[in-house]
Amino acid sequence: MKHTHSKLIRIAIGVAATLLFSLLLLRPPATFSLIEAKLYDLRFQLRGPITPPDSVVIATIDEQSLARLGRWPWPRTVLAQLVERLEQAEAAVIAFDAIFSEPEAGDPAFSRAIEQAGSVLLSVAFDFERQAEQPAADQLLEASALVRVEQGERFQQYPPIMSGGLLTTPVSQLKQQAKGFGHINMFPDEFDGTLRWETLLLGHDRLLYPSLSLRAAADYLGIPVERVVVDATRGVRLGKLVIPTDPWGRLPIQYYGPGKTFRHIPVIDILDGTVGAEQLANRVVFIGATAIGIYDLRVTPVSAAYPGVEKNAAVTASILEQRFIRQASTGQNLLLLAGSGLLLTLLLSRMRLAWGALATLASLVVIFVAGLVLFEQLGLWINLACPLGNTLLIFMAVTAWNYSFEERHARQIRAMFSSYVTKTIVNELINNPEMARLGGERRMVTVLFSDVKGFTSFAEQHTPEEVVALLNELLGTMTDVILKWGGTLDKFIGDAIVVFWNAPTPVADHAERAVRCAAEMISRLGELQQEWQQTGKPCLAVGIGINSGEAVVGNIGAEGKKMDYTVIGDQVNLGARVESLTRQFGRDILITDGTLAALQPGIAAGRLDGIAIEGVQRVIVKGKQQPVSLYGVTALAPTEPFRCSDCPSGEPIRMTEK
Repeated sequence: MKHTHSKLIRIAIGVAATLLFSLLLLRPPATFSLIEAKLYDLRFQLRGPITPPDSVVIATIDEQSLARLGRWPWPRTVLAQLVERLEQAEAAVIAFDAIFSEPEAGDPAFSRAIEQAGSVLLSVAFDFERQAEQPAADQLLEASALVRVEQGERFQQYPPIMSGGLLTTPVSQLKQQAKGFGHINMFPDEFDGTLRWETLLLGHDRLLYPSLSLRAAADYLGIPVERVVVDATRGVRLGKLVIPTDPWGRLPIQYYGPGKTFRHIPVIDILDGTVGAEQLANRVVFIGATAIGIYDLRVTPVSAAYPGVEKNAAVTASILEQRFIRQASTGQNLLLLAGSGLLLTLLLSRMRLAWGALATLASLVVIFVAGLVLFEQLGLWINLACPLGNTLLIFMAVTAWNYSFEERHARQIRAMFSSYVTKTIVNELINNPEMARLGGERRMVTVLFSDVKGFTSFAEQHTPEEVVALLNELLGTMTDVILKWGGTLDKFIGDAIVVFWNAPTPVADHAERAVRCAAEMISRLGELQQEWQQTGKPCLAVGIGINSGEAVVGNIGAEGKKMDYTVIGDQVNLGARVESLTRQFGRDILITDGTLAALQPGIAAGRLDGIAIEGVQRVIVKGKQQPVSLYGVTALAPTEPFRCSDCPSGEPIRMTEK
């Protein structure tokens, strides 16, 4: 009953922990958001780089190009030449990850090159710190806004990120010739500054504007901006291609790897004609800085210093490949959390600590590996912080309860058995409590009764202090011998000792142990008698009776008040009567034919050398109808072989108790 109650408590602990983490999953505090974000980053790192599509390349403003063309920003005439080269190489989309907001002398040439190419996208940036009182209308910019919005009323609950007014755009002369615009704003996570999300949609003056990467993907697919459909709070459609977003129009960035995972082509190589149509034709070409000191450095899950232009390339590539990262739904995350938590709870409710620790470790590994596999194979981002935290909490809470329960149970076993058996057996019972069935059971046992001969007259002739002192000395010595041979010390009844073997821990040689114990008890008594004679003390003698048979072993008494772990039954009573016959037959040790039968395996194995067993008499004791054969036991020299003689034949003697 206690173990069933404890199991139910373990299950309740697991259920409570799972409910707690379900609430944390629905409303995660900042700490859990940070932990989950770091586990998300770890998935990228363990996944490693993946091959990007050949349709997206980066024309880099790198150290090599700066060495030839001078410090950035370069004259607009140089950029005009770059656009002309890309147009000649038949680049499909030319996207500048730079804002040309200040007029320069080379703007006319740059403007003509942009007009002639007809595929140039320019960047804009929204300012969220400086707010304009009245945003100025910009018809050229508004032409790039996404006007097809479905179920726009859903934005009332999840409004997209909005800019209040000020924005940075290219100069008018360039703006007029560009095919379109895309914003290059980035929003790292506030709790650690890592860039994990692409804001595909950004609001300004009641209009939605695409990011540069989204606009580049749409142009490459031949989807004009007026046909780009915003499915409010759910995604963006480019024709039949659906880009899933979170309710605020954000997309988890599919990083292909650290910097230079995409093909980097130095601008100077394009201008020199070293790189041409073979590497540039029918491709999206992002132009941005990668040289140290001038590029837009970002902290990302794959690198602590990641060029912003490569982020744009990664987002565009993932759209073209439809290689998206999708956040698992709340239902999917709750299913993983509840399933793993309840399964572990059921396992821990049935396991011991060591196996429970292994089950917990296996659960942690399975959950994390499942999250990693789903991320790598399906691009599914499931929440790992809550199920992993729940697993650890369940294990710690259940372990704490187990320790409390088992420690309490151990104290009960220790209190119950420490007076009966050795510390070794007590520890074994604590580690394996099922070995001691406290409710009682039938078991083959060997019982030993020891009693002081003539104790009544001895007590009458000596003072109580002398009686107690001498008796304690005798019982203490006998107890040491009993515990040495693994006997369970049942009780002291005045001057008598009751001992049994094969309970609570089973031992196959219980009869042999009892006989060896009795022989040593008599030997130690002889030593005590010599000491008593030398000191002038009276000497005590004992008789020992041993019987083997089936008896009931268990706790007997009033539960919660007084209980004893003892042995009862007809075979126990026979052992007591055999002890009383030691005086009549003048023997120190008497055993029954039941014990002799139990000794046969030891006799056959040659383990009873140094012991002699002599048949004494067949008797019928009080309360028994069948005769019992009695045998005397004598200790020999250890090297002497075992010998045994049977009882005399003839009618058994009917014994009567005095």
